[in-house]
Amino acid sequence: MSDIKLNNVSVSYGQKYAVDSVSGSFAAGSLTAIAGPNGAGKSTLLKALMGELPLTMGEIHRGNLKIQDFSYLPQANEINRQFPLSVEDLVSLGIWRQKGAFGRITKDCLTRIREALVMVGLEDFGKHQIGTLSAGQFQRVLFARLLVQDAQVIILDEPFNAIDEGTINDLLKLIRQWHQQQRTVIAVLHDFEQIQQHFPNTLLLARQAVYWGDSKTALCAAHRQFAKNLTSSWNFNRSPIRNGTAA
Repeated sequence: MSDIKLNNVSVSYGQKYAVDSVSGSFAAGSLTAIAGPNGAGKSTLLKALMGELPLTMGEIHRGNLKIQDFSYLPQANEINRQFPLSVEDLVSLGIWRQKGAFGRITKDCLTRIREALVMVGLEDFGKHQIGTLSAGQFQRVLFARLLVQDAQVIILDEPFNAIDEGTINDLLKLIRQWHQQQRTVIAVLHDFEQIQQHFPNTLLLARQAVYWGDSKTALCAAHRQFAKNLTSSWNFNRSPIRNGTAA
């Protein structure tokens, strides 16, 4: 598995930069949080990593990783829960990249789906419609889909937003398991205490990289204040990272 290297990555919407001149590396098998104020470009950077948004400038080097080696969990509000799908149907979508859109779901696939539902604590929910689930149950289903996808790089956008503490703890166990399996995990998160407890590395983003490295250092009071100030006055202040510290 390869590192994912960013070289002067910038993404813009029209004339407005959402991400500007970000350079650094997600080491293979690393566990990294992306944190920063609202409007800091966190979700935009994830979509650029997935190839869903074009780069205005710079390059992303994925080494020998292919698109099927990536899995992506968007924010919950981007997913239509009213679509008539059962829990098993939704989890089965994680196999599409391996089987193709018209590939047959084999007995082995069904076994994998049901094992994933057991792992997220929803073994009795396979035939339930997704629209009937609570927010926490629905997020467990999405993690089950990631499990059957079996990707080497797992990208999560605010995976713990508006769900209960018990579900968060269970999903954190899965993230730790992925890390132990040497998968690369990248997650946008807002809870600084949670990040410091569970994520060794943090990219603190304010459209530019304020700090990329050890989580405790990245989220110190000085760096957090710098990120807040930089985000709020972006059009007048361009101050990129240099040698692991905010300039």
